[in-house]
Amino acid sequence: MEKVLIIGSSGQLGEELAEGLRARFGEDRVVCSDIKDPGTGQEMLFEHLDVLDKDRLLEVVQKHGITQIYLLAALLSAVAEKNPAFAWRLNMEGLFNVLDLAKEGRIKKVFWPSSIAVFGPTTPKQQVPQHAITEPNTIYGVGKLAGERWCEYYHNKFGVDVRGIRYPGLIGYKTMPGGGTTDYAVHIFHGALKSHSYASFLKEGSMLPMMYMPDAVHATLSLMDAPADKISIWSSYNVTAMSFTPGELAAGIQKRIPEFVCTYAPDHRQAIADGWPASIDDTVARNDWNWTPGYGLNEMVDDMLTHLPMVLAAHQK
Repeated sequence: MEKVLIIGSSGQLGEELAEGLRARFGEDRVVCSDIKDPGTGQEMLFEHLDVLDKDRLLEVVQKHGITQIYLLAALLSAVAEKNPAFAWRLNMEGLFNVLDLAKEGRIKKVFWPSSIAVFGPTTPKQQVPQHAITEPNTIYGVGKLAGERWCEYYHNKFGVDVRGIRYPGLIGYKTMPGGGTTDYAVHIFHGALKSHSYASFLKEGSMLPMMYMPDAVHATLSLMDAPADKISIWSSYNVTAMSFTPGELAAGIQKRIPEFVCTYAPDHRQAIADGWPASIDDTVARNDWNWTPGYGLNEMVDDMLTHLPMVLAAHQK
């Protein structure tokens, strides 16, 4: 029976992935960990853990009999630019610590998230294929690209079962994002509901690949459940669900909240977004492990505006 450790479980993806993994394996088979206090519903099986502390990591793995690790701890794109040296250390040394556990046979399987940040200004803008030019111009992208190469190396050299996804921008209502360039796509809903207004830090026409959080969890679990002989990419798979601009998202919200007004005040994150593709081709993931998203723009907007008000009301109590 599998026993799962999530490292970085208090983040935007971690909390929702924990729910999905509990549904998949059972409440007592998922251990959450973070350097921060536990997120909602994670208190039962939670360990304070800094992934850079290799001894503590091994202690947690042995204590709980961990067989799989989902390594989510990282500094995201916009935050990483403010502290590139620490971003590199956290994103890379943490990965080595986990990969080495798998290399030593202490765990069986690793999930490590990559990002569309591995692409850069020289990458084609439209329908970027699995194998494309990867010349990132952010420290986050540089770290993710290096991590992809190391994951594939550990698989080819040592037989490590490590799987990854190049996540696009992720949108969800349960937690706030942690400093990414696509965070506007969550903040805009909060602005629409709280004040009927929002000032986007990206231009109205900046199109980027996006994914709703239920699809991100579904993609992650589908990849990890796939038989090893179905996996052809041991670095990270292209995966996407939709592409839209801040203007298109604002228009979708205005259909449901007519009084909502969105303005545009691009900041330093615009330069990061300008280096990323507008759309992704994820044919390889669809062919290898039958990836199919469940949410487009309209479905996502409807679901966010249905559930986010309840989350905001609960936080006000």
